[in-house]
Amino acid sequence: MIPATLLSEIARADDRPALVFADGRTLSYADLNARTRRFAERLGGGQKRLVAISAEISEHAIVAYLGALRAGHAVAMLPPCDDRLWREFLSTFQPDFTYRPADGRWRLVEETWPSQSGGPLHPDLALLLMTSGSSGPAKAVRLSHANLDANARSIASYLELSAADRTALVLPLHYSYGLSVLHSHLIAGGSIFMPDVSVVSEDFARLLGESGCTNLSGVPYSYELMEKTGFRTKALKTLRFMTVAGGRLAPELIRLYRDHMRANGGRFFVMYGQTEAAARIAFVPPESLGDDEERIGIAIPGGSLSLVGDDGRPLDRTGVAGELVYAGPNVMMGYGADRADLQRGPEVAALMTGDIAMRDEDGFFRIVGRKSRFAKIAGLRIGFDIMEQVLAEAGIAAAIVGDDHGLRAFVTDARDADRALQVLVEASHLPANLVTVRVRSELPRLASGKIDYATLSEEMLAARETSRAAVLSVLDAYAGVFYPHTVSRNDSFVSLGGDSLRFLQLTMALDRLGVELPDGWEQRRIADLDSAPRPTASGRSAELRALPTDLVLRAIAILLVVIHHEMLWPIPGGSGVMLLLVGFSLARFQSGHFLAGNFRHALRPAINVLIPYFLIVAAYGLAWRTIPWASVTLTGNFGYAEPERHEMLPYLYWFIEAYAQTLLVFALVFAVPDVRRLARAQPFAFSLALLALAVTARFCLPHVFDIGRRQIFTLYWGLHLGLFGWCAGLAGKLAQRLILTVIAAAVLGYLAFWETLWIGTTIKYLTIFAALLALLYLPRIPLPVRLGRLVTLVAVSAFPTYLLHRFVPELLMLPVAAALPAPLFHLLAISGGLALGVIANRTAADLRNLLGGLATARGTGGRAMAAETA
Repeated sequence: MIPATLLSEIARADDRPALVFADGRTLSYADLNARTRRFAERLGGGQKRLVAISAEISEHAIVAYLGALRAGHAVAMLPPCDDRLWREFLSTFQPDFTYRPADGRWRLVEETWPSQSGGPLHPDLALLLMTSGSSGPAKAVRLSHANLDANARSIASYLELSAADRTALVLPLHYSYGLSVLHSHLIAGGSIFMPDVSVVSEDFARLLGESGCTNLSGVPYSYELMEKTGFRTKALKTLRFMTVAGGRLAPELIRLYRDHMRANGGRFFVMYGQTEAAARIAFVPPESLGDDEERIGIAIPGGSLSLVGDDGRPLDRTGVAGELVYAGPNVMMGYGADRADLQRGPEVAALMTGDIAMRDEDGFFRIVGRKSRFAKIAGLRIGFDIMEQVLAEAGIAAAIVGDDHGLRAFVTDARDADRALQVLVEASHLPANLVTVRVRSELPRLASGKIDYATLSEEMLAARETSRAAVLSVLDAYAGVFYPHTVSRNDSFVSLGGDSLRFLQLTMALDRLGVELPDGWEQRRIADLDSAPRPTASGRSAELRALPTDLVLRAIAILLVVIHHEMLWPIPGGSGVMLLLVGFSLARFQSGHFLAGNFRHALRPAINVLIPYFLIVAAYGLAWRTIPWASVTLTGNFGYAEPERHEMLPYLYWFIEAYAQTLLVFALVFAVPDVRRLARAQPFAFSLALLALAVTARFCLPHVFDIGRRQIFTLYWGLHLGLFGWCAGLAGKLAQRLILTVIAAAVLGYLAFWETLWIGTTIKYLTIFAALLALLYLPRIPLPVRLGRLVTLVAVSAFPTYLLHRFVPELLMLPVAAALPAPLFHLLAISGGLALGVIANRTAADLRNLLGGLATARGTGGRAMAAETA
C-alpha cells in the first residue's frame, strides 16, 4: 500500500512550487515528481527493502525519502550528526540501503550483511523513527503508510491547509513533528521553504517575509529563542498561523503569540503529539486559547482521547487524573528492537501515552505529569512535572529529575538556587536533605528542543557517586578544564567549544587518568571516553606514546621562541610555527562554529588568551604610570607606536595582537550568510581562496604600507601562515594534502630562498614548511612515555611561557646578571622561562579547580540542609 494521497499532488507534475530555497531556487512539483521517480528507480522494485536516510533539512533527503516511499520501500529517518545511533541502527536493523553525505556528496550505498535475520518486511511498513522518550535507550517506532496518510490528512484539515500555503521547515526531519509539517503541506499541494538559517539568526524573519511563508511550526524552545530575537516585532504580512508542539510552552508565551497572531489577523495553534501517533494527537482551537493555557485541547479529526486509572478502567468524571489514551488511524504499528521485528504487522489498537491528564468540563484535556516522571520519596509520591510548574509559578525556570533517593532541580540563574530549594521543600513536603539544587549555565536539550532529562539524570547519579568517593573521572577532568561552563556526559570537546589551549590541558589531565585517546576523541561524548578500558600503569610505562603532531610542534615552537629571544641565534621559526598552529587549531576545533555563524562559541577561546594578556598590559601600565593604548587596542604590531615611549608593550607581544586580529578576520569573513553557505558547500576550495588572498596581501601590502622592519609583526605579513594551518586542518583527502603541499612549496620556498634577507629567514620558512608537512602527513609522533609527558607539559604551558619567559632574565635575574658567566646566564634564563610558564599554568589550573569546587558546593545548595544522601 503506497501512500497515494501523500504522492498524488507530486504525481500531478505541474509547475507549482514544491520546495523553495533560501537562495531563491525553486523545485516545482514536476521537478519533484521526476526526481523522486529517478531515486525510486535507483532502489529498484521487487522485495520490500529498508532504506536508512540521513535526515538533513535538504532537498537530497526529502527527494530520497519520497522516492523510497514511492518505490514501496520502508524508510528510516536518522539524525545526521549522531554517529553512535547510526552505528547501533546499522548493527541492529541491517538496512539494505543507506543514503547520506560522504566526502562532500550524497551517496546511495547498497549494504551487505554476513547474515540478515528474519524474512521480508511487512508490506504495510513505511517509516521507522527512533524515539527514547525522556529516558531509556532509543527504540524504533514502526509507522505504516496508513498512519502517515491519516495524520497528514487530519493536520491539513484542522489547519485548513491549501495549495496557497507555504511553511518554513525549521524542525529536523528525523523528528515526527518535522515530517508531519512536510507531509501535511504536500498533501494539500502547498510548498515548503527551507531557510537554511536558525530561528535565532538575524536573517530568519527577513527570509520568512521574502519567501511568502504563510505559517511556521516550532517547538517550545524555538519560541523561547525567537522571543529573545524580537521575532514578534517583525512585520510578516503573509503569516496566517503558527503552531507549537513537542512539549509545554509557558502560558505567558502562549498568551503573547496568541495575541500577536490575533492582532495580525492570524491564529496560534497549541498542539500535542507523540512519535507513536505519527506526530499529532490533540490541538487547542485558537479561539479557545485562554490566558493561562495549560491544556492540550481535543483530539484531532478522526481520533479520540480517554483516561484510564491505575487499574486500567476508564475514568469518565471530570477533574480526575488518569493515564491519557489515544485511539485513531495514525496510531503506530508497534515498536521494533531489531530487523526481525520489521516483519510484524499492527499490534497497537490504542496508544497508552504515558502522560497523566485530566479532562475539564468543556471536554478539553490537560497534562499534569508524566507516568515515568514520578518517584516515591520518603513515602510521598512526587511528580517532577508538577514541581517544575510550582517553580515556574514562582518565576523560576528549572528542570527536575529524581529517584527514590531524592529530588534534584537544575536552574539556570544562580540567584534562584536558594529560593528554588525553599519552594521545593514547601511544595513537596520532603525533608530538606532530600532536595538539592544545581546551577547550570543552560539546560541540555534534545534535537527536538525538549529538555534532555536523561542527561540530567545521569548528572545526578554521577554527582552522587562522586560524593561517595572522590575519584577523578573524565567528566571531572572536562569540568575542570572548561570551568566555569557546565559540562555533561553527553558533551564532547568540540560541542563545548574547545580550543587549542584547552585541548592541551585536557590531554594532560586525561593522561594522568590513564585514558588512551583514540583518533577523533575530541568529537566523542565524555560518557564514551569514561567507559573506555584503561591500561595498567605497568603496561603503559614500557611503551611508546603516540602524541598528536600539533602538540609536539607546539612544544618545539615555544622552545624555539624562548631560545631565540635569549640567544638571538638564527632559529626564528618558532613564532611562524605558532601562527601555523593557530590556523590549524581554528580549523580543527572552531571551523564548525564559524561555518554555522555561531560566533559566541567560535570566539570564546580568545577570552583565555586576552584576559592574561590584558593583565600584563595593566602591569606595564602601572609600572609606566601611563596607558599603552596601542597594546590596549591590540594594534601595536602595525608600527605606529613605540615601546620606548610607553605607547605599547615590548615587541615580543606582537603575536597576541596578530592572533586577535586573525580571529577578527575570520569572524568578519564568516559573518556574511552567503559566504558561510559557499564555505559549507566547498570548504577546502573556499579555504584555498582565502589563502590566495592572504598570500596576495603578504606580497602586495608591504609596498603600500612601508613601516620598515616592523612590518614582520603585522597581520598581513603572517596571515598566510595561519591560512596554511587552516587549510591543513581541513585537508582530509590525499589529493587536498598534495595540492596544499605544492602551494606551500612554491610560496614558502620563494620566501626562504628568493626573498630571503639572511640565513635566519631561510631557516624560518624551511622550519614552517617542515611543520606543515608534519601536520599533513604525520598525525601522531611516537615518543617514550616519560619524554611524551615532558613534551606535553611544555606544550600545555606554551601560552603562559610565551607571556612570562622574558621576565626571568630581564627582571628576576637582573641582580645577578653581572656575576654569572654568559653561557650559564643564558641556560638559566631559558630553563627559568620554561619553568615559570609551567608554574603559571599549574597555578591557573589549581585556581580553576578551586573555583570549580566552590561552584559545585554552591550548586548543591551550599549548606548542610541541601546535602545529598548517600
